[in-house]
Amino acid sequence: QVQLVESGGGLVQAGGSLRLSCVVSGRTFSSKTMGWFRQAPGTEREFVATINWSGGSTYYADFVKGRFTISRDNAKNTVYLQMNSLNPEDPAVYYCARSFRGIDTATMTRDYDYWGQGTQVTVSS
Repeated sequence: QVQLVESGGGLVQAGGSLRLSCVVSGRTFSSKTMGWFRQAPGTEREFVATINWSGGSTYYADFVKGRFTISRDNAKNTVYLQMNSLNPEDPAVYYCARSFRGIDTATMTRDYDYWGQGTQVTVSS
């Protein structure tokens, strides 16, 4: 059974930073592309960032380029999302997910088969 558990969300002032973590159970983590998505109330879940199995390939949504960094530690079965310069458009529930597709860049929700429960990010202005 694969489980994903996110942590690190919270309340931060505009311009501040947060680091999200996602610990994944199961022995296939190191061979899988991982991703982060977010969903604000009344909106659809949207792609934020993705990283391939080795960490050598990353891809970001335009609205986070230069501000967010995705990384992974395969020895710890953990993927991270470092979020800097948070702004009032960033609040949402952030989800990590594991892709079942053997591709380096997975940007669609349908590319993923396992999801975490989400962690709330709130930004005060």
